[in-house]
Amino acid sequence: MDVALPDPLPLFPLQTVLFPGALLGLKVFETRYLDMVSECLRLQQPFGVVCLRQGTESGTAAKGVQLESVGVLAHIEDVDAQQAGILRLRCIGGRRFRIQGTARQQDNGLWVAQAQPLPADTLRMPGPAVLATVNALGEAIRKLQAQDQTPFAPPYRLDDAGWVANRWCELLPVSLAAKQKLMELDDPVIRLSLVDGFLRDKKVVVG
Repeated sequence: MDVALPDPLPLFPLQTVLFPGALLGLKVFETRYLDMVSECLRLQQPFGVVCLRQGTESGTAAKGVQLESVGVLAHIEDVDAQQAGILRLRCIGGRRFRIQGTARQQDNGLWVAQAQPLPADTLRMPGPAVLATVNALGEAIRKLQAQDQTPFAPPYRLDDAGWVANRWCELLPVSLAAKQKLMELDDPVIRLSLVDGFLRDKKVVVG
């Protein structure tokens, strides 16, 4: 099912790659982003998270900034406003999107763009060849739960190749450019296969 995106879509450039289904914590204090959050909450709409390819995104007149063309929608799940002028957000990654044309800054410095939603991952079962990688993620989740840590949003879909691949992609110690390419892959089975190969090369999983 297709989804309608805000037009234009407000963007939050970050030096990170958000994956569908990932938890994202944000500390928001700049006026442009406080206003964006207020508008998103009022309209019950997401904003877009895009990775910074070049430059530093700060202030209302950022220069030399290049954004990746594919990002992920961030849906606000919880807002903490305990400190005056500071919001702490708990978001979860939704659908991927592709920026159409060029992102631009509004007068208040907020980045916006026209964007087209991309298809969600097709539900595919992990194959026997990547079973060790699936089991390793399940074991990592159990250990973290035993320590009262919840780095991933439930439900834990270990029978879904895309979900397993995305959770490993969050953990992998690879460059942002590599994570971006993994996130952009349309085939979740290929994404998981690449993750499996990396983990085997690093001896994280065997068998």
